[in-house]
Amino acid sequence: MAVFGLIDGNAFYCSCQRAFEPRLKQRPVVVLSNNDGCAIARTQEAKSLGIKMGEPWHLARKHPKNRDVIWYSSNYALYADMSQRMYEVLSARVPSVEAYSIDEMFLDLSNLPYDLNDFCKGLRDDIRHHVKIPTCIGWGPTKTIAKLANALAKEDPQYNGLCDLTDPDQRKKWYKRLSIDEVWGIGRKVSEKLKRQGVTTIADFVALDPHHTRSLLTVVGARVQAELKGQSCLGLSDVLQPRKGIVSSRSFGVLLTEWEDIREALALFAHRAAETLRREDLQAAHLSVMMRTNPHNGDPWYAPSASLSIEPTSDTRDLIRIATSLAQPLWRSGFRYAKAGISLNDLRPIHQQPSLFASRSPEKSLALMEAMDAINARYGRDTLRPASTKIQQGWRPRAGMLSPRYTTCLDEILRVQT
Repeated sequence: MAVFGLIDGNAFYCSCQRAFEPRLKQRPVVVLSNNDGCAIARTQEAKSLGIKMGEPWHLARKHPKNRDVIWYSSNYALYADMSQRMYEVLSARVPSVEAYSIDEMFLDLSNLPYDLNDFCKGLRDDIRHHVKIPTCIGWGPTKTIAKLANALAKEDPQYNGLCDLTDPDQRKKWYKRLSIDEVWGIGRKVSEKLKRQGVTTIADFVALDPHHTRSLLTVVGARVQAELKGQSCLGLSDVLQPRKGIVSSRSFGVLLTEWEDIREALALFAHRAAETLRREDLQAAHLSVMMRTNPHNGDPWYAPSASLSIEPTSDTRDLIRIATSLAQPLWRSGFRYAKAGISLNDLRPIHQQPSLFASRSPEKSLALMEAMDAINARYGRDTLRPASTKIQQGWRPRAGMLSPRYTTCLDEILRVQT
């Protein structure tokens, strides 16, 4: 029988911070969104204080009950590296692993010659020992059931972080108790539609006639229902799907009113997107730019965007030139801009046959970019950078509580005193 598992890092961002700071053990810890805006990850201690997901930091930090909370700006370089380490530990122990998100990974637990409870307990111990991240694991005959089991493993203390829903009788008991909202793939609008039909629990949904489910929720809903019945419709992919697009955007730390500042920000976003393209051996044939004011501070709303099909490229110089020339006609004086960004689409392999009418030599362009990437990899990010991206970027998002990048920057590595 096929068995899928789902392992999830508990309060992943906060756990990454705790991995390098023992003083945070048992302390309430909260990680904030970009620009130190609102809470996006909380430890159990912080949840017990009543801090909600999405709660604005500028309000929460003033409350007396939160005086002992440790706040952190989000440190995505650290979180991405810790996620990769978690993936590597699992890949060495499980036949197939699918990275579903930065803190969740599906596992192929089929036909393993072990007691699954003992095996999954060993996986949790290994992740805790090597990566210092606490986890929960749920498993069942389909990915949808594994996702449900993982949620139970996390929320119900009786499971102690491990939940097995391979037994149909065990599932039936839970299906009667759990709301349809708990199912992976059932969003708010679908849930409301089902409730109008009198379907409030998972058991109600599973009992629906499959033809009626399909007519009501299309093939997607029918697939979710089949998965909940134990019929596997979603396979495990251990090969990363090709990237469809790249978005590089940020909210600014201060409101920008000058074109030069917007241009500089877009140049940096294009530079970062180009680095990602080359890292994954891709080039882009479509580019979009956007900028917008803040809809919440009383300023007039202005959010122009533009897009253009371009000659396929991963050259930083090309992308900066196209992005800034596309954005300049959009800029209007008199507005205070809060965010801008670029997106790259129609991604293609970097070694695809070039156009006969290419505007620059693809070989020379790639060689130059590879040389720049190699120097930056050896001597540090932005040792070489386009001149249009200034060193002092006054518009950068606020990150006043940023922790060191312990695992990806040699200058910020953990120091041990003896």
